[in-house]
Amino acid sequence: MRVLLIEDDTVLGAAVRDQIAADGHSVDWATRLDAASEYLEVAVYDLILLDLMLPDGRGQPFLRALRVRGDVTPVIILTALDQISDRIEGLNAGADDYMVKPFDLSELSARLNAVARRYSGNPNPLITLGDLEVDLAARTIRRGGKAVLLTAREWVLFEALVQRPGQILSKAQLEERLYSFDTEIESNTIEVHVSRLRKKLGRDWIETVRGFGYRLGAA
Repeated sequence: MRVLLIEDDTVLGAAVRDQIAADGHSVDWATRLDAASEYLEVAVYDLILLDLMLPDGRGQPFLRALRVRGDVTPVIILTALDQISDRIEGLNAGADDYMVKPFDLSELSARLNAVARRYSGNPNPLITLGDLEVDLAARTIRRGGKAVLLTAREWVLFEALVQRPGQILSKAQLEERLYSFDTEIESNTIEVHVSRLRKKLGRDWIETVRGFGYRLGAA
């Protein structure tokens, strides 16, 4: 996934960014709402992590504005505001989840993945694809009963295809899921990861649609 983190606390922000990156996702980090708006103008995000108290404003009006203009990107609020009224206001503004600081980073990862699954249309983390047994929550795959070990980036690419069965994802769309703005991307990065996935999962699981991109095959 490509995640937009909106958080002005540099210590917490760095910890959250590193946690999400370690899970294999790409992260863009904004410390102000105006910077976040600029990011949203030029990139498509799979999920937004939103603090409610930013130097240039509050998160709730920012979130409401997103929803009013039809932006349905999943949003998880991260805040120190722990009153029931604050939670209700955040959820009514359009948030999908609400986490009170301090929180456990592993719980954040789990909630992030759960929200992403709901938006992909398949909240069930257990999927069977031919001889593949996939656990989206545990991020594990078994092929013919044997564990298949994927790197973080291989998993992100595979998950992107699994969540959109039959849909063609372009090279640019896959790159967006893997890398943030400040990352240099080699021209053959996607091809390399796809080749490695085919060796581990079976060649027919990822289909190349020439001139368009890749999609989940029907192996």
